Amino acid sequence: MQISLLCMGQTDESQIQQLIEKYAIRLPAHYNFNITELPDIKNRKNLNTQQQKIAEEKAFLEKINPSDYLILLDEKGKNYSSVEFAAFLNQKFIAAEKHLLFVIGGPFGFSDQMHQRANAKISLSRMTFTHQMVRLFFIEQLYRAFTILQGKSYHHE
Repeated sequence: MQISLLCMGQTDESQIQQLIEKYAIRLPAHYNFNITELPDIKNRKNLNTQQQKIAEEKAFLEKINPSDYLILLDEKGKNYSSVEFAAFLNQKFIAAEKHLLFVIGGPFGFSDQMHQRANAKISLSRMTFTHQMVRLFFIEQLYRAFTILQGKSYHHE
């Protein structure tokens, strides 16, 4: 199985990038985890919200394969506890999904077509975070889910 994170823009905060790398290297190697950061949309300030979403959609869809199980990280998505998220991932492992592709959108969220293409939507919180922080929180939760599934002592209830 492969697990990927597809993001709009780069992480330019070195401290956040170091923490992202810290958790990413802890993930089990057999999940072939990778992060792809797409370049920010050019001339963003000259585009309205809908135009930005469409431009981001085009960039995302170039990286998404029809067989990918697409999961949007979206504020309107389903909320999971860490244990519930681990169970969600385990269900995907059992279903033998070949590629779980998690996507973090731009500042205005996703286009309608991205919502239609998605197989699932997950919310990390009802609060709003920077996109860089969302990357860190997601990767830490992914690591936490694996420790839960493996019965390791990282997560405490």
